[in-house]
Amino acid sequence: MNIFIMMLVAIFMLGFYMMNSPSQRVQEQETEYAITKSDLRSVADCAMAQHNAKIKGRTFQDICLEQNQIKSESVCLNSSLRKTECAIVRNKKPEYSYIITTTKKIPEQNYNNMLEIIEQYFPDTTSFGIFLDGKIMTGGQAASEAVPDEIINEMKLENGQLVYLTQYEIPDTETEFTAPVQSDLVCPVGTIKTYRFSRWQCIPYNTKTDCGGDTIWDSELLECVPDESKKPLCASQQTAVIVDDVWECVNPFPEKVCPDNMVARLNYTTLEWECVADPTSNDTVKKCDNIVNGAIYGAIGSTVRVPSSSCTDCEKMLTDPETCISVCVPDPEKINSPECYPGDVKECSGDTKGFYFGFPSYSYVSNVEAIKGKSVVLDRKHSQNRKFNCMDCGDRGIDKDKSFPPYITVCK
Repeated sequence: MNIFIMMLVAIFMLGFYMMNSPSQRVQEQETEYAITKSDLRSVADCAMAQHNAKIKGRTFQDICLEQNQIKSESVCLNSSLRKTECAIVRNKKPEYSYIITTTKKIPEQNYNNMLEIIEQYFPDTTSFGIFLDGKIMTGGQAASEAVPDEIINEMKLENGQLVYLTQYEIPDTETEFTAPVQSDLVCPVGTIKTYRFSRWQCIPYNTKTDCGGDTIWDSELLECVPDESKKPLCASQQTAVIVDDVWECVNPFPEKVCPDNMVARLNYTTLEWECVADPTSNDTVKKCDNIVNGAIYGAIGSTVRVPSSSCTDCEKMLTDPETCISVCVPDPEKINSPECYPGDVKECSGDTKGFYFGFPSYSYVSNVEAIKGKSVVLDRKHSQNRKFNCMDCGDRGIDKDKSFPPYITVCK
């Protein structure tokens, strides 16, 4: 019995030692230290981002601003270190202009950790640190930097706040130049009024854009071309051509003799006559005087009637000019016609509803170029009425990979 009690005591002592051993306490302290430094680093990063955005005139929006009570202000002081307006008044700028960013108070036991973070991650900043007794403790090369009393009062700074202070200069106002007022200038013919050297002057036209005769300047070709608006209306036996930059009506009958079924035509570019095919000698060949109606569709074994026009109100007829065989194909432009679809077209849309055409057979599908390479489903859920129909998939929704409205709509 005594041996059993001694074993229990030994086990209890071993467990107590393991729970309170130095190695366990070191591990817990290191974890807490890392978490604390991570939280402090996030505060410094957020303050830096807000300060840079304020300098660049931008807006930084993040939840960290509200969590850490971070804000930025512009404060300007005169030569007496009193607050003044941050603007140029009567061509005079403020003596001192600052942008200051502040955070909530940091616990005193975390001061050293925050200064280590600033020294490690923000070594180039000289005015970013913890506010203590009127100074910014940076922890870097410069031990501290004094803050003007007016800024302390204006921002209501308290010991323990993380503060970033930057001095800047208000930019000069842009100078606006206006043209002097002078009497209206009337320029002689051949010149144009232009504002040069701070006054209006009359200068000659640009010779490149001043085309003579019946020509006009082409800004794309960069040359003078015939002005079609000045082309004269000649007699039926005459043709208008450009001669020495002027339109003239010339006699179209040349000395050039052309073979049969060809006529002489004046080449306006070279001003030479050439033989071309006589357009009046070609007989107009009219194909498909008798159209073969191949658009008859019905189920296998059924009795069908050949109508005078086999296309429905939702179809259009296409005729092959070589074979003169006509077929009917869906016409999406007729979907708004009440004879094609009697319902409201706007209601058949979205992720659960879509249009599909009631294809009667796969032979009909082969004639529709718009759905080449698409898979058409012919089942009891899809009507074969050769009209446009609305498919309501309900909670299942439309399978967008297999659907191609308004021709094909398949539910998931």
